[in-house]
Amino acid sequence: MAALAAWGWLLTGTGQAEVLISVDKVTQRMVVAVNGELRHSWPVSTGMPGYATPAGSFAASRLVRDHRSREWDDAPMPHSIFFTDAGHAIHGSAATGRLGTRASHGCVRLSPANAAALFELVKAEGIEAARIEIRGSDPVWTAGGAGRSGDYSRLTNFDPLTAMGIMTGGEGARR
Repeated sequence: MAALAAWGWLLTGTGQAEVLISVDKVTQRMVVAVNGELRHSWPVSTGMPGYATPAGSFAASRLVRDHRSREWDDAPMPHSIFFTDAGHAIHGSAATGRLGTRASHGCVRLSPANAAALFELVKAEGIEAARIEIRGSDPVWTAGGAGRSGDYSRLTNFDPLTAMGIMTGGEGARR
């Protein structure tokens, strides 16, 4: 709860509900507050070693109900809430056994039911009301694993100039 109070300055008081989505990469947990009131607390999976989930403050930029990743073998990303130009999103994942551990390629994974609930909440309140805070650090890693430094082939290759990568496709215009 102290973390929610620390982000109280984000509340605008404009009459529209402020949705604060706070992700802690150390505890692998997300809390969701609406106008400062805790609504949800869920386990997540953020980036595994070599695939960092960016830390910082973000605005939700796009909602896509049924997205598939063109970068990761057409992997399903249901109920995606995109928050970076590089294609990072909060989305559902069938890999629910890995929730609570670092297991993604940089996105924030939720159970399908929790991702659907968050998606509907953000949609109902308006995408412009959603703020995403990601805190914590990623473990230190060596590219390519032990003894193979310099192999960066597993890193994201999104190119915003050609619009290729995990962010292409979907419904709705970017804001």
